[in-house]
Amino acid sequence: MTDSLFPPLVLLVREAWGEALPEWVEAMAYECAKSSQNRVAAQLGRSAALVSQVLRRKYTGDLLAVEDLFNGVFRGDRVQCPALGLLPLNECRDWRVKARKFVNVNTLRVQMYRACGQCPKNHKVSEND
Repeated sequence: MTDSLFPPLVLLVREAWGEALPEWVEAMAYECAKSSQNRVAAQLGRSAALVSQVLRRKYTGDLLAVEDLFNGVFRGDRVQCPALGLLPLNECRDWRVKARKFVNVNTLRVQMYRACGQCPKNHKVSEND
């Protein structure tokens, strides 16, 4: 395929990432090209600046966290939660982040604190989320 068949944003992302371009980042670029970086960011619950930095390979935070968000929101990736059943990947990550600290505000929060503490997936969440 020639370069003229790709949206300009996708070409920019390919240039920024080179051979190291993760497939999900390219997919994010296509989503942004279809709508806008602001809309993609809003759907992810993050800032447009974060999306821009990821696309341009300038994001210094946890890319795995952004990948989980993207895959949960845009691809419908799910995980089997021992407490809540089938759960979108981005919601799983949100619960894992909340479960780092015990907060007794409601029974669900306590339940998830216990469940996430025992879940092997929880140990993959970095401190940079």
